[in-house]
Amino acid sequence: MKNRTFIGAFLFGMGIIGMLDGIILHQIFQFHSVYMYTSRFNQIVSDGLFHLLVTLIVLIGGYLLWVSDSKKLPKPKHLFWASFLLGAGVFNLIEGIINHHILQIHHVYYRTNNILLFDLLYDGLSIILISSGFYLFLLSKKKT
Repeated sequence: MKNRTFIGAFLFGMGIIGMLDGIILHQIFQFHSVYMYTSRFNQIVSDGLFHLLVTLIVLIGGYLLWVSDSKKLPKPKHLFWASFLLGAGVFNLIEGIINHHILQIHHVYYRTNNILLFDLLYDGLSIILISSGFYLFLLSKKKT
C-alpha cells in the first residue's frame, strides 16, 4: 500500500515533468527536441516518441495510485507530493545528465554562446525539486 502510493506518485511526477518539458520547452518555446541534430521531421518524431513514453509513465503511475489505499497512511498528502517531486527531479536530473552532458543529443537552449549555463540551470532546478521532495518525505515520516 505504502509502496504503491510512493512508486505511483514518483512515476506520476516523472511523467508530468516530462510532459511539461515536452509541452513548454519542445513545443511552445521550441528550445530543443529530444534529438536536435537531425531534420525537422526526425526532431518531431523523437519528441513524439518521448511524449508517448512519458504518457505511459503517467498511466502506470496513475494506475498504481488508483489501486493504492493511501487513506490508511499517516500523512498521505505529504507522501504523495514528496514522491511526486522526487520523481520529477530525478527524471529531469537523469535526463539532463545523460542527454545534455554525456550524449549531448540536445541542450536546454542551444541558440546561445553559453549552452552549459542553461544546462546547469536545468540541473539546478532538478536538484531543487529533489531537495523539496526529500524534505516533504522527511515530514511524512515525522510523528505528529
